[in-house]
Amino acid sequence: MPDPAIIFRRVGRRFGDIQAVRDLDLEIAAGSVAVLLGPNGAGKTTTVRLATGALQADDGDIRVLGMDPRVDGTDIRKASGVVPPKAAFYDRLSGQENLEFAADMWELGSEAPIAKAAERFGISHALDQEVGGYSTGMRTRLALARAILHDPTILLLDEPTAGLDPESARAVLDLIREMAGQGRTILMCTHLLHEAEGIADQVVLMNEGHAWVAGPPDHLADTYWTDTRVHFDAEDRSALAGLVDLDGVVSHSVNGHVTVELDHLDRLPDIVAHLVESGARLTRVEPVQPTLEELYFEMQRHRRRQVDLT
Repeated sequence: MPDPAIIFRRVGRRFGDIQAVRDLDLEIAAGSVAVLLGPNGAGKTTTVRLATGALQADDGDIRVLGMDPRVDGTDIRKASGVVPPKAAFYDRLSGQENLEFAADMWELGSEAPIAKAAERFGISHALDQEVGGYSTGMRTRLALARAILHDPTILLLDEPTAGLDPESARAVLDLIREMAGQGRTILMCTHLLHEAEGIADQVVLMNEGHAWVAGPPDHLADTYWTDTRVHFDAEDRSALAGLVDLDGVVSHSVNGHVTVELDHLDRLPDIVAHLVESGARLTRVEPVQPTLEELYFEMQRHRRRQVDLT
């Protein structure tokens, strides 16, 4: 595994009497995509702001690209592209002027890829309009264009597809895949779990400011997903008729293919061997895999059961 680009060790942050983040341990590998999941108030946005140095931790230790946000916050922000939930702009300036202002802040000068960034997120036609007249989706697109102007090493996205139409949302996800493929590190907060499907290298389930569960989606599925259904199909589907009578089969249903529920997935090799020996030419043997949304709720249920037992 690559060295971590972002490390949190027992990090805490309070706002008055509210403990927004507590004892947070987190490691995000360089070049990976980490998705923070959790309800409102779970501490996701605070975690992002702590990573950039926009907020200072009350407790614990943070390292971003080997730097301490309390000391090197400016350098970390130069290496980061940030899209907050409600991006702030100069509403009386045009989109072009807002991007030029950002380019000046990054000292990009005439080399700033303003036109390219605007085209990527579909706002080229609106660059000469005042941002105060932009829709919510247009403002989000402008925020994304601004975030990539300086070619950041780390991209921090807080609900990046909120208010976007499907085409623009797809552009955001394509950007995440592209930048991760180029070795960038992506930290994304989202409630739209299906949009993180297939792009997350690591899922972090947060609640009450703490990382309850963290790991690669396939590892978390192996640990928390207890569904024992398996889809079967064959060149001649009549060869699957005997499935219902095999040891370990609890139930079955037919919807073109056959889906069986097993008492344990360890039964699967013996069932496949029996079908093959009986002459079935199998074309599909596929245990049911959870969507990210299903896995998220299953992890929540598992964690709550643990809490109830303590």
